[in-house]
Amino acid sequence: MDYHNLIDAEIWAFIRETESHYPADTAQAEIATQRAIYNRMCRAFFAGYPKGVQVKDGSAHGVPIRVYEPTAPGATVVYFHGGGFVVGGLDSHDDICAEICVQAQVRVVSVEYRLCPEHPHPAAFEDALTATKYMTLTWPGTLVLAGDSAGGNLAAAVAHSERETLELAGQVLIYPGLGGDKTQGSYRDHAHAPMLTLADVNFYETMRFGGAAPTNDATAAPLADTDFTRLPPTVIFTAECDPLADDGRIYRDAIRAAGGKARWVNEAGLVHGYLRARHRARSARDSFQRIVAATKMLAEQQWRD
Repeated sequence: MDYHNLIDAEIWAFIRETESHYPADTAQAEIATQRAIYNRMCRAFFAGYPKGVQVKDGSAHGVPIRVYEPTAPGATVVYFHGGGFVVGGLDSHDDICAEICVQAQVRVVSVEYRLCPEHPHPAAFEDALTATKYMTLTWPGTLVLAGDSAGGNLAAAVAHSERETLELAGQVLIYPGLGGDKTQGSYRDHAHAPMLTLADVNFYETMRFGGAAPTNDATAAPLADTDFTRLPPTVIFTAECDPLADDGRIYRDAIRAAGGKARWVNEAGLVHGYLRARHRARSARDSFQRIVAATKMLAEQQWRD
């Protein structure tokens, strides 16, 4: 794959800046060290809080949360952070959640679920579900699920699991890993993509499950479900240069085939993790604006194809 032509200079600069925070032996480091490196890298991209947001930490039945309140929230967005189920937390996506809050004028509640390998599947899913149920009781009304990468997986898993019991206005999934076939499509074509490789995907899967992924478990891989009916309106954003890209397309097609509403946006020239590039690259900034617009659309329950 000719990434030098697919990816523009601004995104290449973002890739190099990201890589500069990782020592050469990071992959062999202890998990605690990897988390510390990831947190420092995320902090280096921290853009601060926009005006008009109030932030406080709390607990959702024991699950740590951070609540971002705009001036007049019209809905609540539950946000699950990325990080391969191994790294990340409330701080890693802090400014991202704050900007979504202010720009979409929604309450954003970020969830710090338990991480692997100390807490293998289904621990993260259980925390995501616990936190989501807490939101429905604490802030009744319009509820949207959102997340990036591993967090997109959790958002979709909750939507599948609770479609009969929770009234969800929508879900926004950002370069999610949904359990697609790793032997074909984007997994094969972009196996050596910058920022995320197929080897990385396999590493995180081993950490999450302690080995091979379970089969026929939609709480682990939403694409493993056999029923895609009654899911909330869904917008999926993927990066063209990402092994996970086809998961978004296949998920959209499955929801539409079942009679639901779904839209897939495959962002040309972007890479996994591009949310952190939104203040450094025009293409990432434009995509972030589309993400905000989709969040606002679902929060207002005004579906537009």
